[in-house]
Amino acid sequence: MTINNDISLLKLASTVTFTPRISPVCLAPSTINIPPGTCCFSTVWGKTATTLSPMILQQTGIPITSPSVCRHIWGQTSITDAMICAGGSGSLSCMGVSGGPLVCERSGVWNLVGAVSWGTSTCDTRYPVVYARISQLRSWIDRTIASN
Repeated sequence: MTINNDISLLKLASTVTFTPRISPVCLAPSTINIPPGTCCFSTVWGKTATTLSPMILQQTGIPITSPSVCRHIWGQTSITDAMICAGGSGSLSCMGVSGGPLVCERSGVWNLVGAVSWGTSTCDTRYPVVYARISQLRSWIDRTIASN
């Protein structure tokens, strides 16, 4: 009934050259706490109100939704500890963006806190999007990276 632990890792064939527009982001530590209402950001290439495939990377600021509100909207058993919700306030990550990042700034450091997992099929901005919660998946991520 859930899409739990919805994450994958890709191993790049070559190194990435960092520029002012391309920079790394920290993986959220397992101890991070992002309070509900915190404005975080999602950057994706997916559907917008006017196009299915934008040519420009899209960015939106979206608030973290509390687990209790998210469970109320999506169902008590649909939202697990390995998920974090954001949006429901007029903007969201929409179709075609699975795996896209949700980043939040804490003490001057940008952390990857989520990866787009699922949401409403109609891209209704009144409902939050569900993300794989990076902090809950860190032990698997760290083990997988270490073994590769």
